[in-house]
Amino acid sequence: MPRLLATLGVIAGLLLATAAAAVPAHAVAHGWYAAPGQYPFATKLTMTGIPRSDGTSYDSACSAALISPTWIVTAGHCFHDVNRNPVSGPVPYPTTARLNTVNLSTKAGVVRSVTVVRQAANADVALARLSAPVTDVPPLPLSTAKPASGQILTIAGWGATSSTNPVPSTRLTLGQVKVRTVKSATLAVAGYYPAKDTSACLYDSGAPYFSTGSGRVALVSVESDGPSCPHTTTETTYRVDPLVTWIRSIATDIR
Repeated sequence: MPRLLATLGVIAGLLLATAAAAVPAHAVAHGWYAAPGQYPFATKLTMTGIPRSDGTSYDSACSAALISPTWIVTAGHCFHDVNRNPVSGPVPYPTTARLNTVNLSTKAGVVRSVTVVRQAANADVALARLSAPVTDVPPLPLSTAKPASGQILTIAGWGATSSTNPVPSTRLTLGQVKVRTVKSATLAVAGYYPAKDTSACLYDSGAPYFSTGSGRVALVSVESDGPSCPHTTTETTYRVDPLVTWIRSIATDIR
């Protein structure tokens, strides 16, 4: 089930106080808090007023990464119609992007609105245009190399820490995973450090998985789907390297 499907509706809103007490405020199950100034490209998405087919609405969240001054990359299913079909074009509901912070209680970070969405044709990946350029945060470079089985990647997410009463995080959390299976469009990854059940959670949809070898950080894949967290099985992520040409055709300000 896609990571976006846990939402904050009216009933969930009544549970927020309980959830805050029962669930730690960090994302990526069994990960660790990012240090101040670390990975400022990691983006927290907040969606409000998402319409349902019955006329009601709800709020939700995703994770993303800045890849150019005006574009972020996230999961395609983060932007959808009332029937949950991914959509391109004007953003379908109010969405804010917040980056250049690791802790919302100590630093507000940079905030932009999302204005336009572009969906990849055959992958759960979307690009989202920001309302104004972000000029003081280095974008995350794109990897053009095919990932390898056994490769270690880092995830940076703003999701929940548990599937029990999940709420979006106020702190950026990191974890390491190992690539288990490489397919033409996807990677299956599993927890590596600090625990074998280090894993993406609800609201981590779109979170970047990146390599850090040789001191160079590069985006390898994007979080899509997985079991309830924490877990020791695999997450499905979508590879970036087959999409580089398409991404560059949209985000023409990639340096």
